[in-house]
Amino acid sequence: MCCRYYMETSPELRPYIEAANRSSLKDRLVSKLARPLVTAGEVRPTDLVPVIAPSSKSQEPTVFPMVWGFTIPRRQTSLFNARVESATEKPTFKESWEKRRCIVPASWYYEWEHLINASTGKSKTGDKYMIQPKGSNVIYLAGLYRLEEIAGIQVPVFTILTREPSDEIRFIHDRMPVMLPKEYIREWVNPNGKPEEIIRAAQTEMVFEVAS
Repeated sequence: MCCRYYMETSPELRPYIEAANRSSLKDRLVSKLARPLVTAGEVRPTDLVPVIAPSSKSQEPTVFPMVWGFTIPRRQTSLFNARVESATEKPTFKESWEKRRCIVPASWYYEWEHLINASTGKSKTGDKYMIQPKGSNVIYLAGLYRLEEIAGIQVPVFTILTREPSDEIRFIHDRMPVMLPKEYIREWVNPNGKPEEIIRAAQTEMVFEVAS
């Protein structure tokens, strides 16, 4: 699961932040949606943030401002995560899986420990953890995107793919986001790429610490 992540104003993330601010789409979305472009600090579902997707003309990886979460009629909350195991089949995600994939750059993601009471079976929330791949200062979250009509305009929205957790963080939660090495960004966002093969390169060795 991934419902929060963090962006530092670091040398690694600065190019994505600057590109999102230069995007011709940014001012229009900020004005129409009445929300800022979030480029630093903790990011939450429904925020407008920098996302890497293919250019419609060149198919080159390009930074666009997007809103976090697919909206579904008659559903109160947006879909901010999609299970990678079923994204190829579910009507909500199938087309995006095949042709509209994106990457969400961040510094780390947050997860809250889910504790189960052995006698009652009830769960409660424990510590909040900062998690990222070992040896990385930046994470590249694999996602899907599409266009939705919001406030009378076409708005790009995204969801983050999740998978089974690696062994070292399984005690925290039973899901984790799919994170790809930087060198796979171009392949992942390419509409003609093969996501089933690229996903095998997902990073699994994680480091973590309790968030202050």
